Amino acid sequence: MSSDAARDLDAWIPRLIQVWRERRAARSGGNRSGGRNRPFVDDGPADRLTPPEVKEVGAGIKRLSHGLTRQRELAGAKYMDDPQLLGAYLLFYWPVSYAQSRSLFSELPARPRSLLDLGSGPGPLAFAGIDAGARETIAADRSKPALELARQLAIAASESLGTREWSPERPLPEGTFDVISMGHVVNELYDGDVGRRAALLEQVLTRVKPGGSLVVMEPALRDTSRALLAVRDVLVAKGYAVRAPCLFRGSCPALVKPSDWCHAERPWRMPTLTEALARAAGLHKESLKMSYLVLAPKGEAWAEPPQGRVFRIVSEALEGKGRQRYMGCGPEGRVGLALQDKHRTEGNARFFHLQRGEVVRLGGATEEKGDGVGLTDATTVELVARAGQALPKP
Repeated sequence: MSSDAARDLDAWIPRLIQVWRERRAARSGGNRSGGRNRPFVDDGPADRLTPPEVKEVGAGIKRLSHGLTRQRELAGAKYMDDPQLLGAYLLFYWPVSYAQSRSLFSELPARPRSLLDLGSGPGPLAFAGIDAGARETIAADRSKPALELARQLAIAASESLGTREWSPERPLPEGTFDVISMGHVVNELYDGDVGRRAALLEQVLTRVKPGGSLVVMEPALRDTSRALLAVRDVLVAKGYAVRAPCLFRGSCPALVKPSDWCHAERPWRMPTLTEALARAAGLHKESLKMSYLVLAPKGEAWAEPPQGRVFRIVSEALEGKGRQRYMGCGPEGRVGLALQDKHRTEGNARFFHLQRGEVVRLGGATEEKGDGVGLTDATTVELVARAGQALPKP
């Protein structure tokens, strides 16, 4: 997450707290006006929650987290119409989704001028798009309370935001857009039906302008990640190109073994609010984890990969006795990459400090092994792109 994105997120925290307190005061029947028909709110500092507020929101976060990650009984349910769950989302998951999407928007080939956020909730991706440069932005969701919160946030930030009611059963909002985003939406649709999910994305892609992108972001859980990769394979087989993160143009090799999946991870400076609420809910958000696809409209070709033998790092460091190992995925597929400590040189030392999501180029001699590629003291390792950074044009 860039320093600009971190600074922008810091500016949103007081607005999230303000809007949450206003909504809570309105529900409790407060009748003193704070201006512009807002209830008067005077219960706490502007940039952080009080201990009773942390406890209250933490309980909602626990409910929401359990319902979306364990038995997933909330997946597909109208949980944003529940005031406690919507408040928990606004104060905890909103900053996380904002930070995740800012990282993904930085991988786009061009800065978006117009953006449609489908399944927006209270708009973290929509506002991330505005902060990334979009001047025409629409948030679309089936939850009226969530859209009302998005409108309140737009007023608090003095930003222009359009809102539309939308669900997959309804027609898409009119118009075409440079970017359409769907954050943590697809995994909750159609009871896992890959064909119907792919058909929806095909429909959405018809509203993406030439040269634009559809950004799909999903939870980094194994099942949700593999489900997204299955949708990817349907679309790739129909001729759609993936802008990111894939360098491999065939069926996803991470689906060969049931135990494998592919997700991204980005470092970030966690806001104090997020840290306090994570601690209250017993969760960990020290890094941003998500699965994602950036898709091109039908008829657009895959971008040419960087020259040479390149791989995107798709695992954490898999340290072994006397060696460093990662999984890499590139134009030739998904393979293990390993370098023994004794073969460390100035030219390959970067290998010992790689991060998930980075793209590297191998030069010089390597050894083909049964479990992948062995780097030697004659191998060079060059960083082509950092995680969250667009690939350079060939």
